[in-house]
Amino acid sequence: MGKTLIIGASSNPERYSYLAARKLLKYGHEIELIGKRAEVIFERTIDTEKIQFEDIDTVTMYISDKFQPEYYEYIISLNPRRVIFNPGTENPEFEELLIKNDIHVEESCTLVLLETGQY
Repeated sequence: MGKTLIIGASSNPERYSYLAARKLLKYGHEIELIGKRAEVIFERTIDTEKIQFEDIDTVTMYISDKFQPEYYEYIISLNPRRVIFNPGTENPEFEELLIKNDIHVEESCTLVLLETGQY
């Protein structure tokens, strides 16, 4: 099983990206984190640069569509199996680009997918 990359990771326990990181780890998924601030959560560093991570299966988005264009080429270069657009991050332009690059798109909630065994 490949890793999950959380884009928009945060050390704020009230943010959904934080809750997703915690739950992904609880369910045994490996994670990588990219966010605005270099912080540490769950003994993992939140990177602020677009690192060419290996073996990314899923990218889960926690940034609004207006901040996503700078990540288009980066995410496509990682060649993930899928990208999850959590509520509030939907982006038809990017979704179309991903589909053209044979990357599966899901408009869903990572937390719900994990809770319901659909992740």
